[in-house]
Amino acid sequence: MTEIKAKAGDYVKIRLAQFKEVEGTILESYDKNVLLLKLNSGYNIGIPRENVHDFKVLKKFNEKIDARKIEKKQIGRKDSRSGKTEKPKIGLIITGGTIASKVDPRTGGVNALSSLDDLKRFYPNIFDVCDVRVECPFMIDSSDINLGYWRELARVCEMMLNDRNIQGIIIAHGTDSLHFSSAVLSFFLRNLNKPVVFTYSQRSIDRASSDAELNLECAVRMAISDCAEVLVVGHRSISDDFCYAHRGTKVRKLHSSRRDAFKSVNSKEVAKVTPEKVEFISGRRPRNDERVEVDDSFNGKVVLHKHFPGEDAKILDYYRLSGIKGIIIEGFGMGHVSRAWIPELKKLIKTGIFVGMCTQTIYGRVDGKVYSAGRELEDTGVIFLEDMLAETAFVKLSWVLGHREWRTPEKMKSKMLENIAGEFNELLGV
Repeated sequence: MTEIKAKAGDYVKIRLAQFKEVEGTILESYDKNVLLLKLNSGYNIGIPRENVHDFKVLKKFNEKIDARKIEKKQIGRKDSRSGKTEKPKIGLIITGGTIASKVDPRTGGVNALSSLDDLKRFYPNIFDVCDVRVECPFMIDSSDINLGYWRELARVCEMMLNDRNIQGIIIAHGTDSLHFSSAVLSFFLRNLNKPVVFTYSQRSIDRASSDAELNLECAVRMAISDCAEVLVVGHRSISDDFCYAHRGTKVRKLHSSRRDAFKSVNSKEVAKVTPEKVEFISGRRPRNDERVEVDDSFNGKVVLHKHFPGEDAKILDYYRLSGIKGIIIEGFGMGHVSRAWIPELKKLIKTGIFVGMCTQTIYGRVDGKVYSAGRELEDTGVIFLEDMLAETAFVKLSWVLGHREWRTPEKMKSKMLENIAGEFNELLGV
C-alpha cells in the first residue's frame, strides 16, 4: 500500500488499479483505511487506501484563497457629465442556503459566507458591475424558515424597495423552501414597484460544477430590469447557457439536486436571462413609483394535506379538534377524493373551516364540474382553486385568513378565487 503524505485540503492525483487516474481534494475521513476525495465534478468518493498505487500532491492546501479573475461586464448607465459608467445600485439580502456557502476542504461540508469580504472573494463580478448594499437579517437552513423569518424578510424588502437609490433586490435563499418564500412575499409586498429576485444554487461556488455564479449574475440583470414582480431566477438547464425568471407564485422545485431544479408550472416563464440581457417571454407588471407596504397578516392554522387511496376521514376530526381554520387538499386528478370523505367534508365546512382543492398532479387544473364526484364535492362547499399550485394555495389561504374582515365564507371564497399575485393562469385549459 502506497504511503500517503498529504493532509485534508490538498489537491492530489491518484493512480488506481489498471493505471486509472483521478484528481481531487482530500477530505477528512473518519475511517483511516479509506481516502475520501472530492472530485472536480463536485462529487465525493471513498477509495480504500490499499487500492492506491501511486500518489502525488499537485497543490498544497492554502487557507487564503485568491479571488478569481472574472471578466467585468459594465451594466450601468453613462453619466452625461463625466462620461463614466454609473453603476446601478441593488440590494442583496443574504438569508442562507448553498449560494451563501463555501466548501470546507477539510470536512467536505459547507460553511456560511459570513462576511462582505467572503462575498467579494467568491462573487467579485457583481461588485465590479453594481453598487451592492448587503443585508443579512438571518442565516438559516431554508427548511427552518417560518412566519417570523418571512415577516423579517418582508420588512427588509420594504425598506430597500422604498429607497429610490436602489433599483431592485436580490434574495439569496436555500432551495428547499424557496418557492414557499417567493409565494409569501408575492402576497406580503403590496404595491410592488421594483423586481424582487430570489436566487439559489444547488452546488456551492467553490465547486467546479457550481450553478451559483450564473444564477447570481442573471439575478443581478433581472433586478435592474423593467419589472415589478417577485421572481425566482435559476438555471434553464443543467448547462451554463442561460437562466429563466419564474413568477414567484407559479414556480416549484421539481428536482432534488439538478441545477435546473426550479420550473414554472402551468405558466410560461417571465423572462430568459443572461448576464448581459433580459428577454421577456410573457406579460409582467412594469416598475413604477408606488410606495410599497407590507401586509404580513397570516394565520398559522392552515394545513396542506395530500390525499391518498383508502385514507380514513377521521383525520378531518383531528383537524377540527386541533383548531385548524383552513385546509388545502391535494386531490387526485381534477380534484377528487374518496367518496367516503364527502359527508365528513360537508360536516367540517359547516363548522366554518375553509376547504380548498388543488391537484397533486402538479400540472393542470382542478375542475369540479367534469365528473359526478367533483360535483358532489362542490355541493359540500369545497372550493376548487383552478390551476393554483398547492404550496401557493397554502400560503395564500394563510394570508387570507390572517385578515379578520375576510373570514366570512363568501369573502374567503371571493379572495381565494381572486388573481392577486399571478397565482392563476386564466389562459390554461383543463
